[in-house]
Amino acid sequence: MDKVNLAQKFSLFDDHWSPKLVGTVNNFAVKLVKLKGEFVWHHHETEDELFLVVKGRLLMRFRDRDVWVEEGEFIIVPHGVEHLPVADDEVQVVLFEPQTTLNTGTVQNERTVENLDEI
Repeated sequence: MDKVNLAQKFSLFDDHWSPKLVGTVNNFAVKLVKLKGEFVWHHHETEDELFLVVKGRLLMRFRDRDVWVEEGEFIIVPHGVEHLPVADDEVQVVLFEPQTTLNTGTVQNERTVENLDEI
């Protein structure tokens, strides 16, 4: 049982939209990701996702509204809900989601990460 220092872990990578595994809780993954720019519209058939903003400001777009998520805040996106994460400037996010969750959900493209790096 070791503690995790988020700032230290975030300093280990610079790539955007590529989640890194930092731990597991039962069947859930704890991932770190840096976001910058616009992702892709997608949804997850069976997995809910928690986005906790550690640094920066995240815009979570939904088909019917937009939600700004500030540092120290989180948003839970229920399964089946189409969403589009947007980060004008770099945002550091902790993701908490089932281990089966694919970052692009039902969309397969060049941003899909199937095998996570563990840091």
